[in-house]
Amino acid sequence: MDNISYKTSSDAATYSVKSKPPGKAGTWKDFITVTKPGILRTNLVAAFGGFWLASQWDVDYIKLILTLLGTMLVMASSCVFNNYFDRELDLKMERTRNRSLPTGRLTPTTVLSYAIILGIVGLAVLFYFSGVKAGLLGILGMIVYVGIYTLWLKRSSTWSTSIGGISGAMPPVIGYVAASGRIDMGAWLLFALLFLWQPPHFWALAIRRVEEYRAAGFPLLPVVKGIHRTKIQMIPYIVLLIPVPILMYAYGYAGMIFMIVSVLLSVLWAFYAFKGFTIKKEETDSWAKKVFFFSINHLTLSFLLMIVDTVHKF
Repeated sequence: MDNISYKTSSDAATYSVKSKPPGKAGTWKDFITVTKPGILRTNLVAAFGGFWLASQWDVDYIKLILTLLGTMLVMASSCVFNNYFDRELDLKMERTRNRSLPTGRLTPTTVLSYAIILGIVGLAVLFYFSGVKAGLLGILGMIVYVGIYTLWLKRSSTWSTSIGGISGAMPPVIGYVAASGRIDMGAWLLFALLFLWQPPHFWALAIRRVEEYRAAGFPLLPVVKGIHRTKIQMIPYIVLLIPVPILMYAYGYAGMIFMIVSVLLSVLWAFYAFKGFTIKKEETDSWAKKVFFFSINHLTLSFLLMIVDTVHKF
């Protein structure tokens, strides 16, 4: 594992804030945006898919709703903690400098209290209504995202994206375990699906924002090793996604339609990734944008098909 102390480049001045953020009072929208609702939506779809896969159409809808609620609150807490600890670094990035904390619309004390409350309530819901295993997985996700990813690796190592993927893979596993009560092959395959999907998805964004991350001092892979190396690193993750739906079909968790479409999507994603080695330098941004949005569609469609094409009865 890398142990990198990456220094901010001279380009940092381009993205640094030149004046003190305005002391404008926050609104309810700030309390929503600080939870990163885009991330919440994506992961709630995954948690729903995990619960449904384990239920196989015999769904306890009350438990499903409560599991989604608990998962959402735990994820929201982790995202708020992330915003709290990254508030100084967010000032240096064009993409993040207008967030509620950097602009002063919400105070650090308020945000920290908000994160703690969300976490306590979310974990209480998971432990009480979804089971001890689901609650423990929620704690694991928070520890990895807040402690290992945000406070440690994000500031010191190019491994941050890969290790951080552990927390991002928790929602579907939480949903699955809440419905089935066990951690079996189905849980591991769901974990693999999300874990392998995340690094190439995020690296596509990081390539587009590489100068901003360089200015903020984040030692991400494209900042430290370069864009070409990042393109190479994306390939094995995407290729390893291909057998996951095949195994889900072989073990009887999902149907053939899901398997065929998901495999084809991964193959097409790999094709776009390999195409990145043939483009001109000035085409890098448009290529990365296409790969990034394709990855979102890949995950969304895969989980929707997994939900409607489950076949095995427990």
